[in-house]
Formats: sequence, C-alpha cells, structure tokens
Amino acid sequence: MEIHGIVDRSQKEEKVLQLLESVGLKKDHLTRYPHEFSGGQRQRIGIARALATQPKLVVADEPTSALDVSVQAQILNLMKKLQNELGLTYLFISHNIGVIRHISVRIAVMYLGKVVELAEKKTLFHSPSHPYTQALLAAVPTMDPKKKRKEAILEGDVPSPIRPPSGCRFHTRCRYQLPVCIEEEPFFHQIENGHWVACHLYP
Repeated sequence: MEIHGIVDRSQKEEKVLQLLESVGLKKDHLTRYPHEFSGGQRQRIGIARALATQPKLVVADEPTSALDVSVQAQILNLMKKLQNELGLTYLFISHNIGVIRHISVRIAVMYLGKVVELAEKKTLFHSPSHPYTQALLAAVPTMDPKKKRKEAILEGDVPSPIRPPSGCRFHTRCRYQLPVCIEEEPFFHQIENGHWVACHLYP
C-alpha cells in the first residue's frame, strides 16, 4: 500500500521481482552480492534498473562490448524482446558494426564528434554514401570466400578531436579529397528520401 508517497516494502519487493523476471533473472538473484554475478547477469541488472522508471527512451552506450559473443546475442535478443513488449525506443551507441546491424532500424555514423551520414539500416548497408561509411563497411570481415572485399581501407591516423582539421573533418584520410574539403565544412543535407550525408561529393 502507498501512503503519502511511501511504498510498502512488500510492494517494493514485488516490483523488483517483476523487473528481474522481465530480464531473465530469478528470485534467488535478489539476495546475491555483486561479485556473484556474471558479466551477462550484471548487464541484465543494468537493463532492469533502466526499466524501473518506465522510460520511453533508453540510451545504451556500448552495452555488449565487454561480453562474449554468445552472451552478446542473448542481451541483444533480450533488448529487442523488451522493445517490442514495452514500446521502447533505443539510442544505441556502439563501435561494433555487426551489433549495430542486428539491433538498429536507423543508423547515424559519426566521425570526430560529427554525424556524417544518417539513413535507414537497409539503405546504409547497401548504398553507403560518405567515404568514411564506405571504409567502415569495407573493413568488415566476410565469411564468404567467394565474396571479394571492396577496397576502401582507411589510411593515416585519427586526428585529435580537440583540434580537428579545418573544413571536412575526414579530409585528411579521404581518398576523394577535393580542394573545397580542406576549406569548408560540408552541410548535412538529404540526398534521397530519409538519407542524409555531410560530404562535398554530393552537392
């Protein structure tokens, strides 16, 4: 029973148990110490804590980076299940392109703190437009020995994000570099329906 903002202890425990069950944990997990949980279980607890406030938007910053591949798949499938059940929107941040491809609907690619391309997943993977996106996707290993990798490997070092290059931040590593790329920062504009890019190759 709740009186003047005070929640009864039994209600608290019932709510916590519901949260644990929603992320695939059991009642006996409630009394364990933190060091007794595996990495995957700790991630499930983190998800449960995020759901406790009944959010509509969940920001997930590298939620699977420290997990084994099999555990990554379990966490990603759990997140998709919860998304469908609770109507959640995820802002999912990751350097793992395979994970992004599995979980995302719409993808924004960033370079040195700037979004350089934004598109639906299918469009981005089939028709990447920004040279940086093209290089990222070309570097993804393929399990098909008959499929040749496109040559778009990145060269050079990543500039300092504190003192980024003038003009287009990617121009120091771009094989399509134009004189205007050094002088002017490209506008972020729509090149087709729902597909945005910041690149002087697309006027």
